[in-house]
Amino acid sequence: MSPAALTALALVFAFLTWQVAGDGPLRRADERLGRAIADGPSPDGFAELLADLGNFTVAVPVLVVSLAYVAWRARRAGTPRWWLPALAALVTMAAVPALVVPLKEAVGRTGPAGVAGDGYYPSGHTATAAVAYGAAVLLLLPWLRGSYIRRELTIGCLVLVVAVGWGLVRRGYHWPLDVVASLVLSAMLLIALRRFLNSRSFRRR
Repeated sequence: MSPAALTALALVFAFLTWQVAGDGPLRRADERLGRAIADGPSPDGFAELLADLGNFTVAVPVLVVSLAYVAWRARRAGTPRWWLPALAALVTMAAVPALVVPLKEAVGRTGPAGVAGDGYYPSGHTATAAVAYGAAVLLLLPWLRGSYIRRELTIGCLVLVVAVGWGLVRRGYHWPLDVVASLVLSAMLLIALRRFLNSRSFRRR
């Protein structure tokens, strides 16, 4: 994607943050929607399972296994600087807490009823899932044969990440905008990673 796309995403994130931090009308609508989703008829156990897929102990090991596999394949293929894509993915993953934690402290948003404290914006679980699973897919795509499996893996990743966000809202752990903002932030990180991986110097040969 072009720098213009990154700029557009950054503006969207800034707008959402302004609405949440400034108690704007979008925040009030967001909280009404969040309560409606949390009171919905979907099974709590299923929503909890989806929310758990955003845990650090679940999502990050998936990324680690993927980058280890890709590094092994690249080294066997004699790819120059075979270790660099894996390192880039790790740096992208490390950027999640580096960005999310200060934002949580700065905004100080309280959570839905039943959860204690503040610091719920943006959602760390959503960002962890989006970047860990998304980076794993970006690493794997060049090593997969056939457009069908690449397309299906990408779609599966998108569905999984959205499902994690829905589970967090359904279980009352986050408001919808906490999740949406994290998805926007994660998209910016993954776009930057993709541009790096697609640069001429690091393509699979």
